[in-house]
Amino acid sequence: MSKKISIEKKVLSENDKLAMEIRAQLKKQQIPALNFVSSPGSGKTSLLEKTLAALSSELTIGMVAGDVQTENDANRLINAGGKFIKPIVTGGSCHLDAKMVSKVLPQIDLSKLDLFIIENVGNLVCPSSYDLGEDMKVVLVSVTEGDDKPLKYPGMFRRSSVMIINKIDMLELCDFDMETVRRNALQINGDLKFFEMSCRTGEGLDIWYDWLKSLVAQKKEHFLNV
Repeated sequence: MSKKISIEKKVLSENDKLAMEIRAQLKKQQIPALNFVSSPGSGKTSLLEKTLAALSSELTIGMVAGDVQTENDANRLINAGGKFIKPIVTGGSCHLDAKMVSKVLPQIDLSKLDLFIIENVGNLVCPSSYDLGEDMKVVLVSVTEGDDKPLKYPGMFRRSSVMIINKIDMLELCDFDMETVRRNALQINGDLKFFEMSCRTGEGLDIWYDWLKSLVAQKKEHFLNV
């Protein structure tokens, strides 16, 4: 058991070193970075498609799209108007790590980006342990899942800064309580920022877009004042 723990610590230590290097590269270019995490089918790619389509005239967004076996998500993002999209196919791994991201990052011209987004593999367990050089994790759940998700996967919600509740247009069809999921999430992490939205109807998306634009503006303003 001690050997297994030792190896795991070594892997995470090496990952953290690479993550620090990635963060330094992004900081040098004044680019905020988000790590999107969720269960499969919660709507990460749909939200990113909408985001690219809505903000392409105002922000240049680079993305890494992680998947276990295909480049389908990356192709969807490219079709949505993404010009700086790179796929990462893990070949079976249930999460992205900093080494994977560091290999594709040189293929993206960071000098042209306003925002960098990592779409992680659909999983609420493994990705919580891996720093990818992001400024914050964004955890996305949908109303088609249980409102006890934060309690079942506390590590992910504890390490996230933002929680998106998607597919709210289906609330009446699901046994999902909005107040309960918020309460459960805040029980794990009292500092979470919430967004409620529907990618299908567009409800709540403008608030999300405004927040992203303010995030980019704040990052640039911070560097101007340093």
